[in-house]
Amino acid sequence: MDAPVLDTRPGILSFDADLVRKYDGLGPRYTSYPTADRFTEAFGPAEFQQALRERRAAGPSQPLSLYVHLPFCNTICFYCACNKVITKDRSRSAKYLRYLGNEIGTLAAQVDPSSPVRQLHWGGGTPTFLSPDELTLLTRMLRDNFAFDADAECSIEIDPRKVGADTVTLLAELGFNRMSVGIQDFDPDVQKAVNRIQSEAETLAVLDAARARGFRSLNVDLIYGLPRQTVAGFGVTLDKVIGAAPDRIALYSYAHLPHLFKPQRRIAVAELPPPEAKLAILELAIDRLTAAGYVHIGMDHFARPEDELAVAQRNGQLHRNFQGYSTHADCDLLAFGISAIGKIGPTYSQNVRTLDEYYARLDAGLLPEFRGYRLSPDDLLRRDVIQALMCSFGVDFDVVGEAHGIDFGRYFRPELEALAPLAGDGLVEVSPRRIAVTPRGRLLVRTVAMVFDRYLREAREQARYSRVI
Repeated sequence: MDAPVLDTRPGILSFDADLVRKYDGLGPRYTSYPTADRFTEAFGPAEFQQALRERRAAGPSQPLSLYVHLPFCNTICFYCACNKVITKDRSRSAKYLRYLGNEIGTLAAQVDPSSPVRQLHWGGGTPTFLSPDELTLLTRMLRDNFAFDADAECSIEIDPRKVGADTVTLLAELGFNRMSVGIQDFDPDVQKAVNRIQSEAETLAVLDAARARGFRSLNVDLIYGLPRQTVAGFGVTLDKVIGAAPDRIALYSYAHLPHLFKPQRRIAVAELPPPEAKLAILELAIDRLTAAGYVHIGMDHFARPEDELAVAQRNGQLHRNFQGYSTHADCDLLAFGISAIGKIGPTYSQNVRTLDEYYARLDAGLLPEFRGYRLSPDDLLRRDVIQALMCSFGVDFDVVGEAHGIDFGRYFRPELEALAPLAGDGLVEVSPRRIAVTPRGRLLVRTVAMVFDRYLREAREQARYSRVI
């Protein structure tokens, strides 16, 4: 009997509980390669500015993405692992904006003024902690300093508990056309356990207002594995989310790391769902979302077939960066604010993590980058391989070999040998010219990508990552 033909179509996903149990270890999310834990303080402001000079010398009009980190929240969600500042003092954002203006102006002066901005993202924290006047001021700072494409993708993260229709209207007037809304779980008992009380009505009101005001893509975030979650309870949340019909759904696994994130110490470990229940919640979510017509983009992301991410995946143009999956692989990324991470050419850089450090650096006339990394030719090669796995679920040996001047099979002989057990378990199929992640292996694509991570192989025991599932 002939062997079954592997279904390589994008979006096809098969849930295999036994494989998930076997391979649910710790691993990076590969929003970059090398990962941020490899960054070094030997790469600082001087090295970052050298990367900017190299970028400008390479030629005019290279496209840009911009990211702004806005850390303030007035309440704390116990599960949160973001870099945030909890405060009810609204005056603190005014000072932060003054320093953001300094950083924005300094960096803008060092890039080609004709470089088109194709993407903008505001993350946090809670970006709408800012007042309407501050939202307007920050937008003006960015648009006065950079040349935005007329159809630039401008997205913002939203806490629907803090936003009304007036704010959504203002955001649309400021040019935002994409929105990501945090939900996590509609179950009131779960919400109490994580200190995030959020009604279905206020969430739907924000989504409806965004649609009415022309937002082109709406994403919602869900988390499975939170305290007091049950399969039945999360099923109710899924029904409500599917009924709201967002364009994209991010289905994150909760990583309980209280030694790293202090707010998580307020979560009772005994209330976390046991591993089998968490796995059942994941299986239910995948079944419901795919039955509702959502396609699997990669890892924990789903989208409607007509969404830009799904289209980019079908066309082989999907990309992954520090904000997750993206449609613009050709953009460098300038990042502003505390802890923000950027990419310029073959370099990464990260800003200092605290407000005091950020203010002190800028007051001293220094840029706030405190660590980063310049990629070697081997890093660039492996980054392309890992990108192909994470975004297309496959690697064409000839394409990669021609791009980097290598014989793929010879260069990656140890990695191809290391794939054998994964192939034996049905996660991947390896032919003489290609690696293909199977539908059964796609939830575990991080596990496949880790085989090509040279730094993991060299120092796996020192790395601290979230679980794959």
